[in-house]
Amino acid sequence: MVAFAARRVKRRKYLGVSTRAIALWILFYALVARGADAPKNLASATEAPVRARVVIVQDPGATVEFAPRLEIVRPMVDRGLTNLLRTTTPIAAWQRLISTQDVVGIKVFSVPGRTSGTRPAVVEAVVQSLLAAGLPAQQIIIWDKERGYLKNAGFFEFQERYGVRVESSLAAGYDTNHFYDMPLLGQLVWGDLEFGLKGDAIGRRSYLSKLLTKEVTKIINITPLLNHNLAAVSGNLYSLAMASVDNTLRFTSDADRLARAVPEIYALPLVGDRVVLNIVDALVGQYEGEEKSFLHYSSVLNQLRFSTDPVALDVLSIQELDHQRELAKVPKVKNNLDLYQNASLVEIGVADPRHIQIEWVQ
Repeated sequence: MVAFAARRVKRRKYLGVSTRAIALWILFYALVARGADAPKNLASATEAPVRARVVIVQDPGATVEFAPRLEIVRPMVDRGLTNLLRTTTPIAAWQRLISTQDVVGIKVFSVPGRTSGTRPAVVEAVVQSLLAAGLPAQQIIIWDKERGYLKNAGFFEFQERYGVRVESSLAAGYDTNHFYDMPLLGQLVWGDLEFGLKGDAIGRRSYLSKLLTKEVTKIINITPLLNHNLAAVSGNLYSLAMASVDNTLRFTSDADRLARAVPEIYALPLVGDRVVLNIVDALVGQYEGEEKSFLHYSSVLNQLRFSTDPVALDVLSIQELDHQRELAKVPKVKNNLDLYQNASLVEIGVADPRHIQIEWVQ
């Protein structure tokens, strides 16, 4: 709790910091990735120490006409695990992340459906790998905020197939003892804990789901490579934070509020501290459309990206989406990067591409 208190002090001190520096380094990284010469005043960037590792596994046969092939995706997951954790087997890699006593929550982003959201084949590959490592099926929970989206995306099929659980953080209810407090009154809607209540302080708290406070002990976050109009990417930070609490409407209509709230919520011990692995489902990347599936705004990459650093993955995802827009010759977008700068400043992860090491695995 002392460390978390220190992070809260640091967070309040740095909220609203300019993102000029991170924007410059994302531009630099994009130039280097495409073979361009680095600007002279950034020439020392490659000498910066590495503070985050990202393993990218690529297989050209991973999809056929945008549809994932489980028989290819499953070994991609195992290769990503062993290379990230530097082990010889997937079982040894899982043993470094979880124990057989843990209840593992596989967080998905299900709103866009099975085509553009987190793809069921990727989740199925992770479930198979966990079961092979000896984790009991009843201790695996596939979850997102709303049950309807989970069902439409096809995740409930895994209950019968593997005996795992599929849960909604909203349906699990919210815990009055654990919350995020922000002096910004929200427009409460049905499902929010304080919906229908009256009082001066009603609406300033976002309560954590009981799924996190009472059941899940470790989190594997699997997010698609998908744009978001305010957060730039529907990535690891945004997806987990907004699904973990209620009363989120007050954040999702304003980029500045979102940039403050997402890192604050992710930094809660019962949220971010439980994340042991982040996987970006980059089999297909969608650079426009946000929570709707638009394959004509998508590019096949056939990649899975692994890291213990959620910020590093999100920053690279934003860079990749910008690159795909450029290739498609669609209008550029102006990304608000404050969210990722704030997350870096409270030490959730690394937002500076100079400090991110990418390792490619075939």
